[in-house]
Amino acid sequence: MENMVNKSLNTPDEVRSLPKTRVDVIDFGEISLMKLTFEPGWRWSEHVKPTAGTASCEVPHFNYCLSGRLHVRMDDGSESEIGPGDAQLLASGHDAWVVGNEPYVGLDFQGGHLYGKPAH
Repeated sequence: MENMVNKSLNTPDEVRSLPKTRVDVIDFGEISLMKLTFEPGWRWSEHVKPTAGTASCEVPHFNYCLSGRLHVRMDDGSESEIGPGDAQLLASGHDAWVVGNEPYVGLDFQGGHLYGKPAH
């Protein structure tokens, strides 16, 4: 690995577009950074599940919320919500949705290589 690698989310290595979903990914080999933008009305089970092909989101996340609000319900029924400035470590097995009329914009430091792609 190089000693220093600079990249910008303004020019991502990959863009994934799904209904009400934009995923910008910059790749650093073994790790990646993902910027998620979910429009109002977005819900994983409606807008990503058809592509993922799994019962719930199986991608673990380490999220940081820049703007908007995101509500998460784990498969075990536990729930939480994050907003601007909040960080969240999230295991696989969940559904999530945007709360309110503002898009959710967040950074994910863990799931970039998998999110928004068909499950293998």
